[in-house]
Amino acid sequence: MTVLPTNLEDAIAQAQEAVRAAVASGIPRMTVEIVYPELEAMAVAQQFYPVLQQMGLSFKVYFPDAGAAALARRDWGNPPFVVRSPGEQQGQIEADDQLYLFVEPSAIEVSQVEELCNQAGDRFVVMLNPRLEDIATVGIGYAGRQLRDRFLSTLQPVYYLRPMAAAVLWRAYPQPWQLWQETPETSYQLLGEFAQKPSGETLDQLLMQRASAPGSAAPRRGGLLSELQRFLKALSQ
Repeated sequence: MTVLPTNLEDAIAQAQEAVRAAVASGIPRMTVEIVYPELEAMAVAQQFYPVLQQMGLSFKVYFPDAGAAALARRDWGNPPFVVRSPGEQQGQIEADDQLYLFVEPSAIEVSQVEELCNQAGDRFVVMLNPRLEDIATVGIGYAGRQLRDRFLSTLQPVYYLRPMAAAVLWRAYPQPWQLWQETPETSYQLLGEFAQKPSGETLDQLLMQRASAPGSAAPRRGGLLSELQRFLKALSQ
C-alpha cells in the first residue's frame, strides 16, 4: 500500500505510479494535482514525464501557450517528443499517439483542450495541475454547468496532494481519498477515508472535531509543508 509522501520527490514518484496503474486499468482521462501555490508546473512536469517514456508510450506534452512550450523545449534540451501548445499546428493529434500530457491547462484555453480530448477519443489524457474550472472564466451559470457535465466530469483524479494547515488531503490511485493530520507524537494520523473527493465542509468538520477532542495537542512543526518549501527553494537556486 502506498503511504503518505514525506517530500515532493516522493509525491512525484507516487503520481507516476498512480498514472501507471490508471493506464493499466484503462482509465482514459485523468488528473494529477499537487496543490501548492509556489509550485512550478514545468519543473514538476520535467520530473514526471520520464514515466511515460519508461512505459514505452508515444506521447505529446502541451503547455498553455507557445511561449511556455518553447521554454520547456529549451530547458529540457529539445526532447524526442512533441512539446507544444494546444493551438499550434505541430501539436495536432496524430494516428500513432497514445497519450497526451497537459501541463497546467487553464480555463482560458479550455475549449482547445476539450476539442483535443474529443479528438483523442479513447487514448489516454493526463492533466497535470489543471486550472480548467476558473469561475471567473467558465462561470457558475448554465454554461459552466454544461462544461462540468460535458467535459470536466470525465476527468478522474488519480493523484492529489494538498497540504493544508497541519493537515494533508491525499489520494493515490487505486487507494481512496484520505485526510491526514500532523500530530506531536507521530508523523501523521489518518482522520478519514472517502470514495469521492470530500467537500471543504466535510474537511473542516473533521479537523474541528479533532481539534476539540479531549487530550488533543498542537501538531508538530515541520512535516510535508516544510519539505515542500525546502524543495522549492532548491529548485530556485
